[in-house]
Amino acid sequence: MLPIPPGGDRRAALKARHRRAIIDAAAALIDETGVATFTVDELAVRADVSRRTVFNHFASIDEIVTTVCSEVLGGVLDEFTATPTTATGDMFDEVVEVLRATDLVPPMAYLTRVIGMEDPVASPRQAVMLLSTFTDISERLSEELTRRHPRTELLDIHLMVSALFGGLVVLHRYWFEATGAAVDDESRRVWSELLERLIAATRNGHRSTDTPS
Repeated sequence: MLPIPPGGDRRAALKARHRRAIIDAAAALIDETGVATFTVDELAVRADVSRRTVFNHFASIDEIVTTVCSEVLGGVLDEFTATPTTATGDMFDEVVEVLRATDLVPPMAYLTRVIGMEDPVASPRQAVMLLSTFTDISERLSEELTRRHPRTELLDIHLMVSALFGGLVVLHRYWFEATGAAVDDESRRVWSELLERLIAATRNGHRSTDTPS
């Protein structure tokens, strides 16, 4: 017979199970329709929880959708966690290596579709959702970098991660404009070129094209 967890553990386990059920139900509803158009009532029924339970975990549908998108884009973080520290121990090189190796086009296309973007210029609501998604991933990446490089100042980690992931939000607009958020080889080529420009600008600094060399 399995031991019965203490009361506090049972409550924590139930809370975690409900949260997981809500996220999984949202992901399933999105997969069925291709966009996030479900209501809280529909989500509660699918997750087999009450409407109140949904709001105990999330402030809004947008927050749930952002969480789902963060998990889809979280492949970058999973890849990074599985990658050993580089021989040089340079945390910038570590992150860049993973960004180059990860196929970000499918999750970026998913994110674009789910938040309902039909134009490269995001509406205020869509911009907030984009930023929230990347912020969530960047915070988790910062935690992992802090674990790997405990003697590096937290401020330096946050500055580097913010520069790269803030840049990814900008790249998303230019990539969407050039490809229509397609998932094909041409779209991956465009994304790769944009990513290299971001890496170069973050590593070397920003200069205007009419600045004498």
